[in-house]
Amino acid sequence: MFRRVLLLLFLPIQAQAGGLQVSGFLAGEAIGFVSNAAYPDQFDGVQAALIGQPEFRFETGDRRNQYAFIPFAHLDSQDQRRTRADLREAWWLHITDKWELLAGVNRVFWGVTESNHLVDIINQTDQVGNIDGEDKLGQPMLQLSFQRDWGDLALYVLPGFRERTFPGKQGRLRFPLVIDGEARYSNSQEQRHVDVAARYSHYIGDWDFGLSIFHGTGREPRFVPDATFTRFFAVYDIIDQASVDIQYTHDSWLWKFEGLWRSQNGNHFVAAVGGFEYTLYQIVGSSADLGLLLEVSRDGRDDDFTVSPPTVLDDDIFAGARLALNDTQSSELLAGVIVDRNDRAYQLSVEAERRLGDRWKLELESRWFLNTRKSPVLSAFKQDSHVTFRLSRYF
Repeated sequence: MFRRVLLLLFLPIQAQAGGLQVSGFLAGEAIGFVSNAAYPDQFDGVQAALIGQPEFRFETGDRRNQYAFIPFAHLDSQDQRRTRADLREAWWLHITDKWELLAGVNRVFWGVTESNHLVDIINQTDQVGNIDGEDKLGQPMLQLSFQRDWGDLALYVLPGFRERTFPGKQGRLRFPLVIDGEARYSNSQEQRHVDVAARYSHYIGDWDFGLSIFHGTGREPRFVPDATFTRFFAVYDIIDQASVDIQYTHDSWLWKFEGLWRSQNGNHFVAAVGGFEYTLYQIVGSSADLGLLLEVSRDGRDDDFTVSPPTVLDDDIFAGARLALNDTQSSELLAGVIVDRNDRAYQLSVEAERRLGDRWKLELESRWFLNTRKSPVLSAFKQDSHVTFRLSRYF
């Protein structure tokens, strides 16, 4: 029986029988750090990992009920906190002519901008997965959705708060003080707080927009040192947040904006990010497309991260380019730089991917931290510039 389960999870198969679909990937990853570690106990050199994410989906014959089960596992060679398992999705979706009800664990993304996902708040960030905030933990939820001529409305009840993951003392890309595994809350009851959220989205001509509200435990913690100042505690507050995201599409232009107002820990602040993406189609007589990106971020939260969660994008400019070759291998390249207007710190990033045949994909990610001496957050990563290679086998 055990052998059959392993075969089902990890062998490259694509099965579809009676509405069941099986897919997913198994990947090997290597992260090479170009500088020696900055803090005691951190490793030097290469960090290797094995990652698996099978996906099981089922749909009934009348298409009224859908089911998904997506576990995730990551085995790491250097940092024990990166060795973890998670249930990314495990939900039941019931569809009627007037509404849809989803119950279980799911991932939900809100927002439109490239460099700063301000309004995306439903899921907790899996920070040991990637420092860019793209990896998310599964969130238990009840979601009731309505689709009408006047727009889409989604209502959320979110029990079971998920704490953010952080590197251990051996790990890279961490603060000088290790963040303790024991989180704290503004009061003893907040960990059991049931969060609620709502989102309305619609379009008018070339304009797409979303309006969202959230009340519950904030996904971004602030950090408080212990009495001996040898470690940090992550502290989570109850927050209220209202946000808007807008995208305008015209010819080759995509204009994007995200903004929010938040109340947290007795403070109120606003934050916004906006910019554009302009696409040059079939450049230089080829089939390739080149997208040019520019975004500006501003954030009004307190600079003291014992009072407010820290942010890198407080007054920053992002400029980048996205090249899609439109070939049979789906080759793409995204390169960009984020410049802090106050302390002149730089983050350079390159992401590239290419399919190898029908089942394999090769990915490269590189991130460099430059001139970070005056940056209150990025200075912690001054010796953590790195290059990541990932080879994935899809089934």
